Amino acid sequence: MRFTRACALIWLALLCTLASAQPITITDAMGRSVTLKAPAKRIILTQARHMPVLALLHPDPVSLLAGWSDEFRTSFSNEYQTYLERFPNIARIPIVGRHTADSFSVEQALSLQPDLIVLTASFAGVGKGQNPEDSLMMKQFAAAGIPVIIIDFFVQPLQNTVPSLRALGQAIDQEARTEAFIKLYESHMAAVAQRLTDVPADDRPPVFIHAHAGSTDCCNSPGTGTFNNMVEYAGGHNIGSDVLKTVTGRLNFEYINARNPVVYVATGTGSGKRASSGLDIGTGATEKQARASLQRIIESNRLGALPAIRNGNAHGIWHAFNDSPLHVIFIEALAGWLHPDRFTDISAQDTLAEINKHFLTVPLQGTYMVNLNK
Repeated sequence: MRFTRACALIWLALLCTLASAQPITITDAMGRSVTLKAPAKRIILTQARHMPVLALLHPDPVSLLAGWSDEFRTSFSNEYQTYLERFPNIARIPIVGRHTADSFSVEQALSLQPDLIVLTASFAGVGKGQNPEDSLMMKQFAAAGIPVIIIDFFVQPLQNTVPSLRALGQAIDQEARTEAFIKLYESHMAAVAQRLTDVPADDRPPVFIHAHAGSTDCCNSPGTGTFNNMVEYAGGHNIGSDVLKTVTGRLNFEYINARNPVVYVATGTGSGKRASSGLDIGTGATEKQARASLQRIIESNRLGALPAIRNGNAHGIWHAFNDSPLHVIFIEALAGWLHPDRFTDISAQDTLAEINKHFLTVPLQGTYMVNLNK
């Protein structure tokens, strides 16, 4: 009897192994069809800023990584420390470059025997309208027989977030958890859109996004794509988009002041090289620290005369909500600052708490958005 039961358990384990080892066909953010022999267990994460995305979808994201860039450890050092406490093995993940393509070693990545490469189109050198398969990097991985999926939460975040999440979730055999997060994401995004349906496109309050405030010369601001798309979705108009035709650029004070922004939003990560002079926000930061740093940035950049600041509509927010599905939190926060009467029942802070509780393997603990006035 014991033998029969043991045999049954062995057969069951074998069947489960065979089932999980079936080929998987995935459609990535660029519409490419990619086939994996089995769920990915050894991933190269070319841009480690996407580590928290894996943490949304998998209970042990560190176990999936065969190699990554040093970006999470350096530019997001506070978050890295929280992952290190939970997953000490994160310190042993081999580094295959910084966060730029010119520092990335394809040869080193291949030596780690990955079963999946995760990258973005820009990282692979794929421009708008170009065929990804023409990329030299893509050709090198194809020649080695290593599947590649392209994700995007940055260039066209509103269009590519869901397909990027779905591709990642399928690749790591976490479809149920991924679909649950997509359901949350889409429901929150729809709730914002529904409240703004009658706001005319040509009558949206001007917004000044002060990107990496205090850590760069005044005033770095988004132009096209990324934050600009999020500002539009939240029912505002990004004043940077009228003069900056690139993803980011610099606005002078005279221009900013002339545009009379209704809302001022400073962004920062609170860690890395920009921590000392930038916004003290994010993991480990207190509300008092975040507010004090926001006040310091406004004063040091002589922005106090702006209408948004005079009227008490000045805020700080964690920059890393950008290039992440967590931009839903940024959008909810900004929509509330722009149209407070329409968003009395929606709280970006509550959304963060919900995501922390139900999805993020390593929850975000600290201050991630702050008002200049209590």
